[in-house]
Amino acid sequence: MTEELTHRQKMLTFGGVLLAMFLGALDQTIVSTALPRIVADLHGLDRFTWVATAYLVASTALVPIYGKLADTYSRRTIEIVAVSVFLLGSMLCGLAGEFGPLPLLGDGMMQLIVFRAVQGLGGAGLFAMAFIVIADLFPPAERGRYQGFVGAVFGTSSVLGPFLGGFLTDNGTDLIPGVAGWRLVFYVNLPLGALALWFILTQMPPLRPRTERRRLDYLSMLLLLLGLGPLVVGLQLNKNEYGWGHPLTLGLLGGALLMLTLFVRRSLRHPNPILAFSLFHNPVFRTANAALFLLGGAFLGLIIFEPLFMVNVLGESATRAGVSLIPLSMGVVTGSLLAGQMVSRYGHYKRWMLAGLVVLMAGLGLLATMPATVSYGQVLTYLLICGVGLGPSMPLYTLAIQNAVEPQLIGQATSASQFFRQIGGAIAASILGTILTLGLSSALPAAGPAGGTAPSAATAAVGEGVGLETAGEAPLSPELRTAFSRAISQVYLVTLLLVAGGFLMTLFVPELPLRKSNEEGQAQPALE
Repeated sequence: MTEELTHRQKMLTFGGVLLAMFLGALDQTIVSTALPRIVADLHGLDRFTWVATAYLVASTALVPIYGKLADTYSRRTIEIVAVSVFLLGSMLCGLAGEFGPLPLLGDGMMQLIVFRAVQGLGGAGLFAMAFIVIADLFPPAERGRYQGFVGAVFGTSSVLGPFLGGFLTDNGTDLIPGVAGWRLVFYVNLPLGALALWFILTQMPPLRPRTERRRLDYLSMLLLLLGLGPLVVGLQLNKNEYGWGHPLTLGLLGGALLMLTLFVRRSLRHPNPILAFSLFHNPVFRTANAALFLLGGAFLGLIIFEPLFMVNVLGESATRAGVSLIPLSMGVVTGSLLAGQMVSRYGHYKRWMLAGLVVLMAGLGLLATMPATVSYGQVLTYLLICGVGLGPSMPLYTLAIQNAVEPQLIGQATSASQFFRQIGGAIAASILGTILTLGLSSALPAAGPAGGTAPSAATAAVGEGVGLETAGEAPLSPELRTAFSRAISQVYLVTLLLVAGGFLMTLFVPELPLRKSNEEGQAQPALE
């Protein structure tokens, strides 16, 4: 499919896809910084969590569907649709509330929630299509060094996002008089997206599927959306208000289980399913995705809970808590790029996956055992170690899966790996948030008014990765600091156990020789 492309065409296409993915990665961090100002302007404090949840639901549910579409239609067409929908959603988010309440959409906050879901519909494609297009451009033997840049994009966006979001929120009105600064957090996507679209439209080849186009199973798509939507919402509900035994939580999770069961039954019987379940017969696909499911919460847990530790235990400002994540991001960039280069040079991926997880477990062990008196610099060092360990997981599991499946199933297999990582992260974040709340409750069973506000503020922050200003408004007592330290240590201990489970699953991932052509089949002996 790509043998006739010049190196220049490949690199320009690669650059356009990375730029599009950067938009999605940046959006995940830039909005949280602006959220307090958004809530104040749109008077939507009671619904602020849904700004993130709406995006998460849409972006998670659509990932498997994008994979199937990429195996059915031109990759370029699907990429153009994804970027266009994302940019449409960005523009609408920036306009939320500008014209007052609207029919059907309601007030400005409800408009923003709906438009964030539109953004998520496009955002799902930005991530899934990046790995799929890279798989088309470069054979597995070369792919590692290029997929390593994906981790670098994630790391860079996680550093730039909070700073850019804060800068635009605070100074945007001075840049464009009459426009609230937080709106520029969404409008900034438009010029970057236009540049990405130009690259894709003018430089990207069609990258058509390798098989005949067959009728899509739209009923399976509907069942998948009806299953994944309630699942993510049920996991993201604030467990302080809607515990695991609450009727709403049970109803959402029960409904999701029913719809997903029907989806599986339909897929097993349909000749052209959204996800070919025959892929689970492939031992690499099966074990690598199981590992990704367990590892999905590691990065998310660090970026949610470490700022809470900084604010509530060390007494740092929200700004310094955000800055503390830079070493984590830089570690991810370093580990991802290094692992990609080593795999492309030496041809073995499993050893680098395992080595990265060992480093990650060491970093999590240090975080889980640090006392409340730990220094700011020590925590930064521990986060750097965790980042270096996390880096290889970004490109290598997907590379292993793509290398093991038939070329005509690349889209489905790749999107499945992204889905299992995301859904594992959503489940892990919800469970870890519950562990934090239980840890605080057991440490402070009879806390007074001062102690009563901290756990609820922490839970709000856990739910969306925001709310640091609330959690750190007033200095906490030594007892509360100790309680937070112990509770967050429990969170890191459970995260360590999840990574250890991922390590065990990775041990069972067969290592196949990396193919030197995208046209080769999957029947290859495992490396010794």
